Amino acid sequence: MSRLKDKYRQEVVPRLLELCGYQNVMQAPRLEKIVLNIGLGEAIANAKALEAAEADLTAIAGQHVLTTRAKKSIAAFRLREGMPIGLKVTLRGERMYDFLDKLVNAVLPRTHEFQGVSPDAFDGRGNYTLGLQEQILFPEVDYDKIDKVRGMEISIVTTAKIDEDGRHLLELLGMPFAKDGET
Repeated sequence: MSRLKDKYRQEVVPRLLELCGYQNVMQAPRLEKIVLNIGLGEAIANAKALEAAEADLTAIAGQHVLTTRAKKSIAAFRLREGMPIGLKVTLRGERMYDFLDKLVNAVLPRTHEFQGVSPDAFDGRGNYTLGLQEQILFPEVDYDKIDKVRGMEISIVTTAKIDEDGRHLLELLGMPFAKDGET
């Protein structure tokens, strides 16, 4: 069992019950899934970009990556319906906890002049989305083998009903939120 999952069960749940006033352990918010997403507008002109990004995202997530395709044709962007325009992968269970542990303890501290992540990126339902500008922050990505630095979006989906409960959950799991006005 992952270290972060143990921490969730032994430390985070009792603290959430106390902080949020829940009566039952099952009411406490928990992580549901983490979705990693890379948008590749450049894939329209460069098919190799899709392969390179897929290799990077597979190494980061440790599982198979799905190709996202355009839903509509947009002539101005030379985009036709069904063309590949991005990659995504959904992590659940052990991989999800292992990824979050790695993100919080190894990746975010490597960010240039890191002051903490924005506390304002919640969606109103307790889910948090974080954008990274470089995939090279992850230790699995070999700096010498990348063709281009790409950003990615990380969405952390929780069972929290409100942002405040989601923030408490992520703070207790170790997410380094910036103090007000520092981001």
